[in-house]
Amino acid sequence: MLLACREIQKAFHEEPVLKGGYFHLEEKEKAAVVGINGAGKTTLLNIITGEYAPDGGEVILAKDARLGYLKQRQEILSDATIYDEVASARADLFRLEQQLRVLEADMAGKDGEELRGLMEEYSRLSHRFEDEGGYALRSEITGVIKGLGFSEEDFGKPCRVLSGGEKTRVALGKLLLSRPDLILLDEPTNHLDIRSVAWLEGYLRDYPGAVLIVSHDRYFMDRVVTKIIEVELGRVSMYSGNYTVYAGKKAAEREVALKHYLNQQKTIRHEEEVIAKLKSFNREKSIKRAESREKRLGMIERLEKPQEVRDAMHLSLSSSAVSGEQVLTVQDLSKSFGPRCLFSGLSFGLRRGEKTAIIGDNGCGKTTLMKIMTGAVSPDAGSVKLGAQVAPGYYDQEQHLFDESHTLFEEFRESYPAMTDTEIRNTLASFLFTGDDVFKPISVLSGGEKGRLSLAKLMLSPCNFLMLDEPTNHLDITSREILEEALLKYPGTLLFVSHDRYFINRLAGRVLELKDGRLTEFLGNYDSYLEKSAQLREAAAVREDRSAPAETGSARDWKNKKEAEAQRRKKENDIRRTEDAIEQTEASLEALEAQMASPEVAVDPVRLMALDKEAGELRARLEELYTKWEELT
Repeated sequence: MLLACREIQKAFHEEPVLKGGYFHLEEKEKAAVVGINGAGKTTLLNIITGEYAPDGGEVILAKDARLGYLKQRQEILSDATIYDEVASARADLFRLEQQLRVLEADMAGKDGEELRGLMEEYSRLSHRFEDEGGYALRSEITGVIKGLGFSEEDFGKPCRVLSGGEKTRVALGKLLLSRPDLILLDEPTNHLDIRSVAWLEGYLRDYPGAVLIVSHDRYFMDRVVTKIIEVELGRVSMYSGNYTVYAGKKAAEREVALKHYLNQQKTIRHEEEVIAKLKSFNREKSIKRAESREKRLGMIERLEKPQEVRDAMHLSLSSSAVSGEQVLTVQDLSKSFGPRCLFSGLSFGLRRGEKTAIIGDNGCGKTTLMKIMTGAVSPDAGSVKLGAQVAPGYYDQEQHLFDESHTLFEEFRESYPAMTDTEIRNTLASFLFTGDDVFKPISVLSGGEKGRLSLAKLMLSPCNFLMLDEPTNHLDITSREILEEALLKYPGTLLFVSHDRYFINRLAGRVLELKDGRLTEFLGNYDSYLEKSAQLREAAAVREDRSAPAETGSARDWKNKKEAEAQRRKKENDIRRTEDAIEQTEASLEALEAQMASPEVAVDPVRLMALDKEAGELRARLEELYTKWEELT
């Protein structure tokens, strides 16, 4: 066992946050911590790392286990470049490499006992360098930086000029390369686009250590973790399985617990009625029986009503007058900023009732495209036309129109006078504003809180065409699910930008991918997009004539069959070639190692160094071939 937390308790200003419970983590296990915002998830991580001391309970960590912790926000003050900052995580290997170079220089011209001593030291360090991945170090660093969404042009950027989100990505790359026994990540996907999140999923699944993640990304959790740690009402509970399995188990548990609670309440009411009736007879015998029943009733351990996370939390979206059939027409749209062209010649349309997602890498132009459609930004060319009786509403993460002197409650009271106090509170609770939060002045809210408030107001507006830019940012899982349910029932038209793949899966009937300045349309949700985009890539790899005229149905079927057959043969050939390359590389490495072990080479330091370097390169090549073979098979 790598980690165990037993009955952890923690309070702030006498307000209990964590009240106990138990969970454990095995070596190489991947787990996620879930719970509503403010439940105590980050507090739990801080207790595990030792940043906070628990008020009670204990954290048991395996001896000599190394922890690595990524907080939600990382401040990097270094003047180092992105590459150098990430590479500093393996400074030990770079120092080891430098020691090898020094030893190589020292061995030149030495002989006898002195040479033997240097060679033994060199052999020891060389094997350690190889075992710790030294020969593949630079390619690994490059792979991690690119995987987290940076291009090679970004490698030389100084960290001090990066945004907060970019600094967090650099810190994540540095943490991954440091290879601790247990990685703790607090919302690691917040600053990543879909491609980078998918890369991180694969990296963490294959990571040789254990991983504990705080996340609201349900798709990410489904693909990475095999255990869920729930923090609810201060209690910590453990569930095996991914998020979807946990959600099913939790729903079943609540149903059973509610049934037991209702049955007990029914029994209690019946007993109270019997006791009252017996007392009403006002006879000594009946009063004694009533007192006996009261005593038994008082000994019953009362069950608490199970917390239903959606109690009093719901949204019902309406729309104004029904729009025309054609809601939006975008024709030949282009936009550049200086020499950089974001997109050109974009054309698409939306029909009434459609729910469409726009996806793409960070910086590809998604938000700019949305702002052009709202009129906030002018295109360089092309047109955007709204259909008849279309009443648009737009949610932008950055621009929020409020009276800053209002409290949250006053803002809703003035904007929606027909709403009751309870309806206003329930709506605000759906977007994580509870208790006295509703009486906060808007002027003191953070950017994320203003975003949630803006989204809450938009959800109650009478628009029949909603445009949402990253609507699930700053929402916990419960609020995301409430929003999803409301949007699923929304009778109007919906266009949204999102990196939340679970959200896209539930809502989208069409996905528009913005890539390399072009839009590609995929019917269906995100999973359907993945499948169809993979098919397109495979077809493109074997298609010989991209400009061939349209074929008849039978000709097309024949061509598809031939393409599939060609694709199958290509994969078989790739596998065979890779296996041949593995065999040849292993043979070369074996011959080289035999040569290094020979007496005549053992006394020739210059030749030995050259052969050792060549062997290291062969081992790195072999590792790449094994990885490629696994991907192909």
